[in-house]
Amino acid sequence: MVREFKNKNYWALILGGSSGLGLATAKKLAAHGMNICIIHRNSRTQEAEIASEFETIKAEGIQFKSYNVDAFKVEKRTQIISELKPILGSESRIRILVHSVAKGNLKPMISEDNPTLKTDDFNLTINAMAISLYDWSKALFEAKLFAQDARIISFTSEGNTKAWKYYAAVSAAKVTLEAITRNIALEFAPFGIKANCIQAGVTDTASLRMIPGSDQIKAHSLKRNPHKRLTQPEDVANVVYLLSKDEARWINGCVIPVDGGEHIN
Repeated sequence: MVREFKNKNYWALILGGSSGLGLATAKKLAAHGMNICIIHRNSRTQEAEIASEFETIKAEGIQFKSYNVDAFKVEKRTQIISELKPILGSESRIRILVHSVAKGNLKPMISEDNPTLKTDDFNLTINAMAISLYDWSKALFEAKLFAQDARIISFTSEGNTKAWKYYAAVSAAKVTLEAITRNIALEFAPFGIKANCIQAGVTDTASLRMIPGSDQIKAHSLKRNPHKRLTQPEDVANVVYLLSKDEARWINGCVIPVDGGEHIN
């Protein structure tokens, strides 16, 4: 395997990198020689499994750092950035920021049997799954931790245009995420920063399984996908890797479907 990032002093900072798309991305980038910093939020019962996954990343011989904290708290973000500065030193910089956050409310708007969405549910979901991308992007930029040719990648879904019961707050967050990504792509471009969204196909992750009716979503996707299979986390990680390469420097402000053609059917 070509390890083109080795000796380039590049780091990937991944928000939500302990499972699913974020973890697969960390493994892929590490395999190509990129140093990894993962910020995640998990319980003690999950620690052993996550530690095992992180060991496989460290085995690639790269520098590795992880923080099990609430990434949405200003003081935690400030603390992490303060700690990263001496770790990166004067030579290393963040090549890619990956936003793989899945924290939101999955409630119906109207129901006689279940709690329904409130304004606070929308606020929490949109802040965690969308506005946090801007918060982290701006904080890293102001700390001068981005490389001269940096990439910002976030993950969206077909909820950006389609409705599904229980998904209203997340859908609103995805639309907001895409709008923020477009403006980052525009306003940060003079500083060498490119920003894109990956629209992943239906992927059997812990986040998907939390959605009521997820089995129906998976069954429908298997029928409509031209390849008759679900998207795998590794499929998405492969495209993050492609977008992190020098040759992708002219891709900016896009929503890129990574679903084997699922979205066209």
